[in-house]
Amino acid sequence: MSKTHVYFVPGLAAGKEIFRNIHLPEKTYEWHVIEWLIPEKNESIEAYAARMAQSIAEPDPVLVGVSFGGVMVQEMKAHLDVKKVIVISSIKCRSEMPRRMKLARSTKAYKLFPTSLASSVTDFTVFAIGPRSKKRLRLYNEYLSVRDKTYLDWALAQVVNWKRQKADKEVQHIHGDQDAVFPIKYIQDAKILKGGTHVMILNKGSVVSKMLQNIIENDGGA
Repeated sequence: MSKTHVYFVPGLAAGKEIFRNIHLPEKTYEWHVIEWLIPEKNESIEAYAARMAQSIAEPDPVLVGVSFGGVMVQEMKAHLDVKKVIVISSIKCRSEMPRRMKLARSTKAYKLFPTSLASSVTDFTVFAIGPRSKKRLRLYNEYLSVRDKTYLDWALAQVVNWKRQKADKEVQHIHGDQDAVFPIKYIQDAKILKGGTHVMILNKGSVVSKMLQNIIENDGGA
């Protein structure tokens, strides 16, 4: 019996460690993490997604993206024949963005963020996951491993300026009803995890794992 290959893309600036609490049956699944690349000068999100997609060798993979990684797997979908695309704690189009991101886009305030200081302060974590408790900030900050200023500047601009106007109906969505970064009131057509926050893949990994497996094995669509 051939295994289902699942490719994970972490959240903005995060590394593979963020998936440490996600578990799928080893007999039927082989999973991989695609780590962030350093963007080329003036690289579009479409071109970047094409480069990320080159990391996938197996046919009909499942793509799973968290937060900004969810945006990226949707862009990667255009370059691959996939079995399914699943986003977690993410958005599927511009209408699901919170007001503060829309404001950051219209005022270009994101350009003022001091990404050069991201290696020494927690401000970037606050921007990435919202002004939550110190415990949650410490938890997520532990996994922010990509500190390259070129990448951070590029990634912030891409998520704020994402152009997708209409959600892809084939994309499956898992979202927490306590997500402070992408509030549930803006999210449409998602499977809701009660009590789930933006860091629920870390502190509710077993539940998220079961939801993932159920979507991959039972739900239709890409």
